[in-house]
Amino acid sequence: MKFASTDSYIATEDLTVAVNAAVVLQRPLLVKGEPGTGKTELARQVAQSLGMPLLEWHVKSTTKAQQGLYEYDAVSRLRDSQLGEARVHDVKNYIRKGKLWQAFEAEERVVLLIDEIDKADIEFPNDLLQELDRMEFFVYETGEVIKARQRPIVIITSNNEKELPDAFLRRCFFHFIRFPDMDTLRAIVEVHFPGIKEALLTTALTQFYELREMPGLKKKPSTSEVLDWLKLLLAEDLTPEDLARDKVSLPKLHGALLKNEQDVHLFERLAFMARGNR
Repeated sequence: MKFASTDSYIATEDLTVAVNAAVVLQRPLLVKGEPGTGKTELARQVAQSLGMPLLEWHVKSTTKAQQGLYEYDAVSRLRDSQLGEARVHDVKNYIRKGKLWQAFEAEERVVLLIDEIDKADIEFPNDLLQELDRMEFFVYETGEVIKARQRPIVIITSNNEKELPDAFLRRCFFHFIRFPDMDTLRAIVEVHFPGIKEALLTTALTQFYELREMPGLKKKPSTSEVLDWLKLLLAEDLTPEDLARDKVSLPKLHGALLKNEQDVHLFERLAFMARGNR
């Protein structure tokens, strides 16, 4: 089975090639791209397309690699020993399995998403090198080796907030999700809003791309944001004529597209300057 676009997800040809190449090579697929371009959703759609369960590990700034393997609750064991609990004699009662352990022991092959790996500290990727390479790890508290029954499909996402170590990059198949062109974005919109009127879509996307290309934006609107914007336009039953504006006014319902005051003020300053030049 090979990954391809699904009923709810449009994958470009280069993205499908990347996913299938990573599966064949049995290497983690490292996916980068600006926020909102569907990196996290990709893992969900790969799992759906290939008919596999999905395990999601969402990384935070405080996340440690060890948490993906297991965590040993020594405090609870000490408390239970003081209370004379019988369960204290089996250390396994105090080990909480992480997402990698769950993926390794799964009865069937799974898709494992390691989401936003660049949020963690710089040592996080390096701490996972051996486990992702060998597909096994050692549990010190029990003395057992946990080996993967079958190698999971590992998809790792990054928003490029920090550089990842070279040793980690060498072990991955890399793909950068470029922002979709007009035709691809049309296809994506059709998936989410089938039957949307052509005139409205053309007007809206034209304004959207004009906004994205405005120099100096701190946060360019993404695919997820244009979908939110279109949802609002349809909910308000707006027409192409309702969207009509001159080049120096903000789009209607622009709060779905511009997400910080700096970008709104930048647009307003450019509009003021444009009016002054008329």
